[in-house]
Amino acid sequence: MPVAIEVDSLSKKYRLGEYQAAYGTLRETLVHAARRVTRKERHSPAREIWALNDISFSVPEGQVLGIIGRNGAGKSTLLKILTRIATPTAGRAAIRGRVGSLLEVGTGFSGELTGRENVYLNGAILGMKRREIEQRFDDIVEFSGVEKFIDTPVKRYSSGMYVRLAFAVAAHFEPEIMLVDEVLSVGDAEFQRRCLGRMEELGNTGRTVLFVSHALPAVAQLCDRAIWINGGRVVGDGSPADVIANYLHQTHSSGTERVWPEESAPGNDLAKILAIRVPSHENMPPGVMDVRRPIAIEVVFRVLREGKPVFPKLKVLDREGATAFNAIDTDERWLRPTPPGDYVSTAWIPGNLLNEGSAIVEAAICSLDFPKLQHHAAVYEAVSFEVLDPGEGDTARGQFGGQWRGVVRPLLEWTVERA
Repeated sequence: MPVAIEVDSLSKKYRLGEYQAAYGTLRETLVHAARRVTRKERHSPAREIWALNDISFSVPEGQVLGIIGRNGAGKSTLLKILTRIATPTAGRAAIRGRVGSLLEVGTGFSGELTGRENVYLNGAILGMKRREIEQRFDDIVEFSGVEKFIDTPVKRYSSGMYVRLAFAVAAHFEPEIMLVDEVLSVGDAEFQRRCLGRMEELGNTGRTVLFVSHALPAVAQLCDRAIWINGGRVVGDGSPADVIANYLHQTHSSGTERVWPEESAPGNDLAKILAIRVPSHENMPPGVMDVRRPIAIEVVFRVLREGKPVFPKLKVLDREGATAFNAIDTDERWLRPTPPGDYVSTAWIPGNLLNEGSAIVEAAICSLDFPKLQHHAAVYEAVSFEVLDPGEGDTARGQFGGQWRGVVRPLLEWTVERA
């Protein structure tokens, strides 16, 4: 299959520090020299950091590739080199085909121009011909939802209207290769769903897409393949579900048990969490749970003084970072003031409920401040475990050998009547 994007031993080095030997204007050089004299500054060598370090991969035509990683991992630097905004220190990157980029939504918009004029201006900047813009103009405006204000200067737009129109222009540019950097967070929830749908359409039309995002569920939904970048290096490359699961497990969790001494335990003067653990299943490896058996989650907490009734709360995240469910203990005992002392609260997740893969647990100790919950102690991404289907045919998967999609996979009761 022809290759659309090829990255070979790509590296990018930046120099940090106030003084850098870079070219500037004569005025800038004189001002900096004067500051060094008046402040008696000494020249200190600039520190260097490798934003990318010997990265290699290729993307076949028509593939949708997701790039994930923490802030500062090098994801945006990679896209800037691919779009020739930045030059590499070493290595090479080649793109074969007409390229469109969604790196910074709204770049090139002029506040003094109307929405209509900015559509034509921004479309031209992106590389669209006037005929293309005219053909897609109505679709762009309808997608953005700013029809009433299209002939109003964009300086009078709200920030939400501004980015909606800017994204609509870029999303209707249809190159052979699309580079996208964290743009699905614009606008309200309804508009984000439309953005996600538009990105999915682009991927389904055979275009090559390189998609950088912290929205892991979107990466899992849109992409055929995912790469995990950490510290400027590729540390994971494969199916989105597997790469995301490894990323979450290695960067967002701490095994199946967390214990704190009271002096450093998370909480306030009313309650503290002392431990969170997921006991292992018998005859299973540590941290691996049989999908058929109930899973226990223990929260050990201490109530320090008389006060509001407090109760435990759990959130379980799936392998793609989406919330599987929230749960609180609703027993009437938590409606009465909680006496000071230590408590061990165990929540049981039914067997044949969670899907296979990684699950991450967050825990909190709360009181009810109607209609909201007040958190007195909370631990985010506290512990994690793996859910495994033994493949013996007695689970919700039956004899089916593939992977079910979704955050839960319950074994339902079925009734059948012959008509």
